[in-house]
Amino acid sequence: MNFSELAITNPKRKKQAQSAWSEFFPYYAGYPASFARNILASARLAPRSVILDPWNGSGTTTYVASQMGFPAIGLDLNPVMVIVARSRMLPGSEADTLPPLAAEVIRRASEDRVECAEADPLLLWFEKDTADWLRSIELGIRSTLLGDLTLTQHGANFDRISSIAATFYVALFNLTKALAAAFQSSNPTWLRKPKEGEARSHLPQLEITKRFLQKIKIMSDALFSKSDLLTFEPMPVSTRLFDSTSPFSLNDKVDFVLTSPPYCTRIDYTAATRIQLAVLHPLIAIPIDDLSRDMIGSIKVPKKQLRVRPEWGVRCVELLHKVRDHESYASSNYYFKTHVDYFDKIDRSMLNVATSLNDGGAAVLVVQDSHYKEIHNDVPSIISDISERHSLKLKRRDDFEVKTSMSGINPRARAYNKHSKIVESVLCFQKTS
Repeated sequence: MNFSELAITNPKRKKQAQSAWSEFFPYYAGYPASFARNILASARLAPRSVILDPWNGSGTTTYVASQMGFPAIGLDLNPVMVIVARSRMLPGSEADTLPPLAAEVIRRASEDRVECAEADPLLLWFEKDTADWLRSIELGIRSTLLGDLTLTQHGANFDRISSIAATFYVALFNLTKALAAAFQSSNPTWLRKPKEGEARSHLPQLEITKRFLQKIKIMSDALFSKSDLLTFEPMPVSTRLFDSTSPFSLNDKVDFVLTSPPYCTRIDYTAATRIQLAVLHPLIAIPIDDLSRDMIGSIKVPKKQLRVRPEWGVRCVELLHKVRDHESYASSNYYFKTHVDYFDKIDRSMLNVATSLNDGGAAVLVVQDSHYKEIHNDVPSIISDISERHSLKLKRRDDFEVKTSMSGINPRARAYNKHSKIVESVLCFQKTS
């Protein structure tokens, strides 16, 4: 592969019209479809080359790859994002089925109306009658669109949820988040928990029903108007609930990896989808705290003892020692441990990425640097060092300055980083034998 020919554009997501089908699948830290399309088109891949995204998020890589005639595999640890990525693959030919199915979902919700269990997380944001009806709609989706192959005694098999069922869950995600808008925090990626004594959101059943049916109709219209309606013949896409730190267990090796690993900026990726996870609560087997702790970049201290490994490279070791030795509160304990946890998970994940690639295959990663206090965390360079030890040779790096970042939202972080620039890097690796 000639890496100099790769068409690398700024990976920062740009705002699009809200009516676009892709706008139903927003996800912080995602790159736009145009970025993925340019990369894959300029890579000059052989027909039916297999594309992998081990941090698939909202499914941009798998969606674009499928459009371009490449089989694709998308992995993600967050069940919300598996649902979102599966919904995104719904072909335009299914647009006309959504409104009548929505009517059936509401009919079943009315017939089988349920009351939320005391531990139902929807009760965190909503008054009981509102939460009860939202849960009834979710049950209506479950009973209408999920069968015995998907529902198990231990929750749902998210790998088997259909794109149609996923689309209905995405509609309920959007509606539920909108109804809880009063709890939007200063961090745009997540909703805060209500304060003690604070009133929960309330909306009459008829209004919730109306908004749900409207949401489905809007999604149906957006799906119908997709430019690929008549030509979209998607290649196979496997979207799986999977932890990137575990061996991928793929049937065959892949030819190209296009992805963006989670940032090292203390974004809680489960908190970012907290209300969507609440919607999926009856389907999820793992406790949310455990899910959060398993995420790369988790803000939770790992339960197992980790140590700094010299093989991560001089830059990584020096950074971790600087964090440990910083004078600020909790640096030597909490922050040191979460940073070690981040790079431990990155190391294991990059080993799995390398193992999954054919010799000579390529991996393109979008990686953002960050800061701990005034300490620069050169994540792109550290990931390059870690990847090198796993037979992934860096062939090209393009840097783009980021005008806004999550660290800029926090006033305390701004005090440390007011003169610092945030850089998003596109790293291009080749698998060597």
